[in-house]
Amino acid sequence: MQTTPQRSQLFVASCLALLVTSLSFGIRAGILSRLGVEFQLNTSQLGTIAATAFWGFPLAIVFGGMVVDAIGMKKLLLVAFAFHLLGIVLTIFASGFWSLFISTLCIGIANGTVEAACNPLVATIYSDNKTTKLNHFHLWFPGGIVIGTLIVFLLDKIGIGWQIQVGLMAIPTIIYGYLFSKLDFPVTERVASGISTADMYKAVFTSPLFWVMFILMFGTAITELFTGQWIDVLLKNVTDNAILLLTIETGVMVLGRAFAKPVIKQFSPQGVLVISAALATIGLYLLGHSSGNMLFVGALVFGMGVCYFWPTMLGFVSENLPKTGAIGMNFMGGAGMFAVSLYMMFMGGYYDQLKVGKSPAEAGQEIINVTLIIPIFLTVAFIGLYFYMKGRKKEVLTAV
Repeated sequence: MQTTPQRSQLFVASCLALLVTSLSFGIRAGILSRLGVEFQLNTSQLGTIAATAFWGFPLAIVFGGMVVDAIGMKKLLLVAFAFHLLGIVLTIFASGFWSLFISTLCIGIANGTVEAACNPLVATIYSDNKTTKLNHFHLWFPGGIVIGTLIVFLLDKIGIGWQIQVGLMAIPTIIYGYLFSKLDFPVTERVASGISTADMYKAVFTSPLFWVMFILMFGTAITELFTGQWIDVLLKNVTDNAILLLTIETGVMVLGRAFAKPVIKQFSPQGVLVISAALATIGLYLLGHSSGNMLFVGALVFGMGVCYFWPTMLGFVSENLPKTGAIGMNFMGGAGMFAVSLYMMFMGGYYDQLKVGKSPAEAGQEIINVTLIIPIFLTVAFIGLYFYMKGRKKEVLTAV
């Protein structure tokens, strides 16, 4: 592990940057329906706007992963700061579909750039404890969603408009931009280890295990992020407090990620992924087949399920395939967000079609029930991964 005197400050600044990313997610989820009414947008258009953040993200995270070793993590994070500020300002002054599209794209690019730099940064400064610290870092994603949804809920109650709600994101943005501008950064772990760029790309493109995880990342990201971003739209006709379902779900995720160390130690990363997929399946089933207070039980179970997905997928790759470096972690993140963007655009149009023949309440839960297929598949796949890794560990011990 490199000696990094300022690693605590770097970690705090990274968490603030991720907080802005998650605030954009939580606040957008809370105001999405209102934007549709104010700008006369149908569900398909809202789906396209929301999806823009998710495909701006993979573009940025993949590109950032390719250049982070060359230009350094600090410059990449200052680019993220600039795009975050630009996206916030453009959203506040939006006037319709295209201005919302462009502003959301800017925020998506900023969000992806944050992860392109911060994931390898956290893995570098805590190379002795990667999966746990990535979980601690990523708890600020659900943490920011809790804060964002509560901001929307409370400010709505007192009649403060969505423009001010969006503008509040500028506060942590300015703080993290200032902190990163003043701190010294280490080189990435891959560079410090002397692994060449050619070896890094070779490790990515020739590893079957990496590509299995890459494909499974599609499912974990869709299960977690599509459901969270659309929960207010899909369930607003089933409950008067749909946005609070997201608050409950993400609140559970914060607690789970905060106590990731003993959980991962007890069950191993691959064991945690099996349990996560099974709980996500049960939670989605309850959300798609319940009403009233049972919806909150569904949100609670679902939050327990998706809690460890994202950081544990990244941590698994970083720990078991260390030569893949920053590009491996960022390809994983890009894969997840790209899958969410496509799924979100497709489901926006499908939801509009369902509403023609069904009530909005039935249409929303039908979308959830279709999505339920994904965590069922993940459960089976992660059971296979669990036994594969168990067998591989046994082979290593036998060889020794």
